[in-house]
Amino acid sequence: MNKKWISMIMAVFTMCMSSFLQFPAMAAEGQQLVPISENMTSENQNSVSVSVVAQNGQGQNMNQDSQSAQSSENSQSSEHAEKDGQQAEATEAEEETKAAIDVSASFSSCMIAADKNNIVVEFSSTGSTEGTDGMVYLLELEPYEDSVEGRTAYVAAQAIGQAASVQIPLNYSQSKDRLYHKYVLAVWDGEKYVPVSGFRYISNPEAVAVNTKAFKEPLTKKGLNIELDMLSDAFTLGVKHASTNIAFSQIMGTGIEYEYNGKTYHFNKAIMDDYDKTISALSNKDISVSVILLNDWNPAAPDLVYPGTQKKNDVYYYTFHAATREGYEQMRAIMSFLAEHYSGSNPDYGKVSNWIIGNEINNQQWNYIGEMDVEQYIREYQRAFRVMYTAIKSVNANDRVYFSLDYYWNDPANKDNKLRYGGKEIVDTFRAMSVAEGDMDWGLAYHPYPIPMTEPEFWDDTSTGLITNTSDSPVINFANLSVLTDYFCQDNMRMKDGNVRHIILTEEGFTSVSPTRGNVEELQAAAIAYSYYMVDSNPYIDAYILSRQVDAPSDAQASLYFGLWNCDMNQPNHIVATTQKRSWRVFLNVDNKRYTLDNTAFAKQILGIEKWSDVIPNFRWRALEK
Repeated sequence: MNKKWISMIMAVFTMCMSSFLQFPAMAAEGQQLVPISENMTSENQNSVSVSVVAQNGQGQNMNQDSQSAQSSENSQSSEHAEKDGQQAEATEAEEETKAAIDVSASFSSCMIAADKNNIVVEFSSTGSTEGTDGMVYLLELEPYEDSVEGRTAYVAAQAIGQAASVQIPLNYSQSKDRLYHKYVLAVWDGEKYVPVSGFRYISNPEAVAVNTKAFKEPLTKKGLNIELDMLSDAFTLGVKHASTNIAFSQIMGTGIEYEYNGKTYHFNKAIMDDYDKTISALSNKDISVSVILLNDWNPAAPDLVYPGTQKKNDVYYYTFHAATREGYEQMRAIMSFLAEHYSGSNPDYGKVSNWIIGNEINNQQWNYIGEMDVEQYIREYQRAFRVMYTAIKSVNANDRVYFSLDYYWNDPANKDNKLRYGGKEIVDTFRAMSVAEGDMDWGLAYHPYPIPMTEPEFWDDTSTGLITNTSDSPVINFANLSVLTDYFCQDNMRMKDGNVRHIILTEEGFTSVSPTRGNVEELQAAAIAYSYYMVDSNPYIDAYILSRQVDAPSDAQASLYFGLWNCDMNQPNHIVATTQKRSWRVFLNVDNKRYTLDNTAFAKQILGIEKWSDVIPNFRWRALEK
């Protein structure tokens, strides 16, 4: 039988199936392709439905380059022999090369339906049926799975060239919960599935959240990393944002049992009680709490560390991961516990509003996984981020989830594409993957320290040659902060609803002691006034959180005196406040309409300006200036 006859038969076969879901009879070597619906419980039998959206639709290929490359890489050729019926006397094997697969498929949507009980997946495909059985198959995988090798089961099927809308049960909070699953489109080449699309996840996990309260916007942007024994000082300062770290190793232990997905997880009650006391004290005072989630080395929980990773002495924390079943299940359970615990339903626990996954992820010293190029690194990081994002948003619909960057935006000297990366390429790579696989409403937690950090005057940082007003600036800090917000204002950077993604400044500080000039408290106070006014007048930044309430002896060894209070240097292992600095009173009144301009008048002489509005666009207090 020649290729012409094969093509004609396949065309007729495809036309017959174009309007209905069809299951191919037998696969090669006696294998049968099995729709997943046949393995469902009786209550879910036949609940997978497929409807034809459009015939011969071109589809919206959201990841066309990678899909085409994937199709090419998976194209296989094999030889087969056929008898020639016209020549019975002499059996002759005719070898033909199997047709290369030329199919491209893409998802247009994968969302929880309005009924909250089903998932609706919409997809389309284009290409030739040659080398396939004429169908595109929807397959589902766990987050830690990347291969479809050895599979015969599928969720649904549709003829190549037809767009389809598939409805499948979500099974939320059941043993076969699909909330975290990802999907891929593939064709059957007679022996195996060949992927012809990228992956796609559910993009609206918030649809099933019990807590749907609106995000509570703080009254001001002023924030502080607070010492736990100085809460009253923070309240006096009038801060409305606060941050705290939660390391996974600290909260694992005994005293609290948490049942999740048929397993019991144990948490340290004493540690959780301490966090509850702090977080509730803050959130009950209408202070927005941001938690930085950290994964430190924990020999009691090896599954939380990326497989093959070895402990390193020069590494502070390790990346979260969902690359294995064990790591995924444990991380998902921990995050679900925290999201439920700090949902605000119990005032004794408190409310966390912002969740930051890791610290300064463009530097693996804070987020170690081992040498990887930026694409592989972000693929593994985002795999874990999405699991944690889904756990958070499926409980608290309007909580916000961020990743964190230091100020090295695009500095060649501070990136090697192995262990260190530019902030810009992290943002660009993360955004592209998120869009292709189901966009999340992620935000950015940024750290715009002066450069060098040992001097407080950020306004002269252009002299370093690392500050420009273009989007490829080596460094972005307060000297060119609008470069960051301008970049996020681009259409392709915005959230699904068209709004600019949330940016919070969760770590910044200005030293009051210079290694060359000694005491520079006036400059520190001026830097805080100037930088806060910049943030307060920029509508695209939600929070300004100073990194230190009190100087830390460990920081002081590196000439970093970031606190609003001096500390007792005779107690190197403790942070003990002694006296207030000039910056304390500046910070107290910087957002007070009645006192703010008089409070910061001294700084104008330091900066050599007559009015703040001369150097700050859209200065908030411009109408009050004389």
